[in-house]
Amino acid sequence: MATWGYMGLQDSASPLMEQLIFFHDHAMIVLILITTLVGYMMTSLLFNSYINRFLLENQTIEVVWTVLPAFILIFIALPSLRLLYLLDEINNPSVTLKSIGHQWYWSYEYSDFFQLEFDSYMIPNNELESGSFRLLDVDNRAVLPFNTQIRVLVSAADVIHSWTVPALGVKADAIPGRLNQISFLISRPGLFYGQCSEICGANHSFMPIVVESVPVKNFLGWVMSSKED
Repeated sequence: MATWGYMGLQDSASPLMEQLIFFHDHAMIVLILITTLVGYMMTSLLFNSYINRFLLENQTIEVVWTVLPAFILIFIALPSLRLLYLLDEINNPSVTLKSIGHQWYWSYEYSDFFQLEFDSYMIPNNELESGSFRLLDVDNRAVLPFNTQIRVLVSAADVIHSWTVPALGVKADAIPGRLNQISFLISRPGLFYGQCSEICGANHSFMPIVVESVPVKNFLGWVMSSKED
């Protein structure tokens, strides 16, 4: 049973991811209905005696199998378009984080605070502590407050990367010479893991992303201690 628990989407940590999960369930219901209908029709063919030798056309069924798929596509397209607009919506951000992809690590800059920037490297296997995740933990996490509107500006210094955190429902390509932006709100504290989702070279699988969600008070304390260091 434990294996089946890891075959779906990650637990939601943002309203955007909640909407993505709802849309996934919506699309799966439609697919199940289509599969059931087609399976029933194929099964019925096995028991068909094919005795009507003069049946050359049936306009009614032709209209049905033309109109019905059109309505099904609309039934899927409307919530899909709504979700696309929600994902592109940029609300007034309280915190802006700039994420720059390198071969093969991430660097972060907090634009709202002076001289607060650092690099984030994957922790090698021989330095992992007990309970850490292999190929996912980093030496410097991106710390962000929860219940706060966050904007992330994504770019790259060399080749195309992709800043992706599945639990937050965000994914943005990091392209040299270009700034992409994503906006989200983290709904709960915790550690949320991601990885570069663009094949960017030999060590593509060794540049993970870790977002640490903390209360606003703890975030401001972390900012002050980081600036002092």
